[in-house]
Amino acid sequence: MDPRTRDVAVTGVGLLSPAGTCPDSTWATLLRGVSVARPDPVLAGLRTDFSCAVPDFAVRALLGHATARRMDPYSQMAVVAARQAVDDAGLDPARWRGDRVAVVLGVGSNSLHSYEEPFRLLSENRGDRVSPYQVTRSVPNMAAAEVALDLGAHGVNFTTSSACASGATALGTALDLLRAGRCDIVLAGGSESARSRMTTTCFGQMRAMSARRADPATASRPFDVERDGFVPGEGAAVMVLERSEDAHRRNAAVRGYLAGYGASADAHHPAAPHPEARGAEAAVLAALEDAGCTADDVDHVNAHATSTPLNDVTEARMLRRLFRHDPPVTANKSVIGHALGAAGAIEAVLTVLSLQHRTIPPTANLRRQEPGAELDVVTGAPRTVRMRTALSTSFGFGGQNTALVLRAP
Repeated sequence: MDPRTRDVAVTGVGLLSPAGTCPDSTWATLLRGVSVARPDPVLAGLRTDFSCAVPDFAVRALLGHATARRMDPYSQMAVVAARQAVDDAGLDPARWRGDRVAVVLGVGSNSLHSYEEPFRLLSENRGDRVSPYQVTRSVPNMAAAEVALDLGAHGVNFTTSSACASGATALGTALDLLRAGRCDIVLAGGSESARSRMTTTCFGQMRAMSARRADPATASRPFDVERDGFVPGEGAAVMVLERSEDAHRRNAAVRGYLAGYGASADAHHPAAPHPEARGAEAAVLAALEDAGCTADDVDHVNAHATSTPLNDVTEARMLRRLFRHDPPVTANKSVIGHALGAAGAIEAVLTVLSLQHRTIPPTANLRRQEPGAELDVVTGAPRTVRMRTALSTSFGFGGQNTALVLRAP
């Protein structure tokens, strides 16, 4: 059997990122290859007091005051991205069969954005003043629940939580659901924001975030020898996924195909990656096998590349070991920061756009790579490449690894 018959079609994409509030604006900013990190008043006074924030996100105008008020940012962004994706796919929620529409979104952890005031109220013995919305604002499943409420999707509905691999895990799970026939359409992706004071403080205590306060725009340095941690980011990305035959039957415009999914666990350390990236390698090989291709078929890699000292060098050595033909690599977090559980979904959408445009966005702030771990990282300017197959990698704390293979339309 031709393995491509197992591919699922990407018929719509929605994207909110620090580079823009839709796929087109995000893509245009990515092509400039300059970080959008700026001082962030929300994080003032912290070791990392800068971030990559979604610009001009007029959430009340988009969702209405009452709806926006009951949600934290991760749910707000998920709903807006899902609306974009459904519109891009040419689907009408008023006319689809809702019980066959699934929602699977990656969210790394509870949202902490609105908890600072409740913590203060509790410390003052004023717990009776805590908002009744607090639980439904913050629990991870509400990203998927709010999308279902907004669009009338009555099918399978849940979130995946595999740390910074969550969004990619959601896409892989959606692929499996469609192949199993459990739904006909999946709205899949991820949404999260690292721009909370507690989140930033905790990662700062781990020395996982950059502390380059004097020059935030150069702080995220994936694969660079002087990297010192990631930059907090945020965003949401949603794909509309359908079985290829269903997409073709309704004459949908196909942006690309999700062809393979692989996942693994390092079972090595709570936070540090396996020193030889054996779990990451296993996930990549599983994704390639699932897509019916080999390492030699990969024309481009969108790397996880967080700009942390341990992750980047282990990932680079793994990619060198697997891909002897040295495919061009990009690291989107250098421009848009790290959106935690949403990052894998954001990067998967950007990989689809790369395949569509036959163009790889440049990596920012890379001056010198680790000796012995050099890759063909695209820098300086976009690179036009004939591409058929691309790989997107995502790795998370706990040693959770996810890899996705995507194909051009």
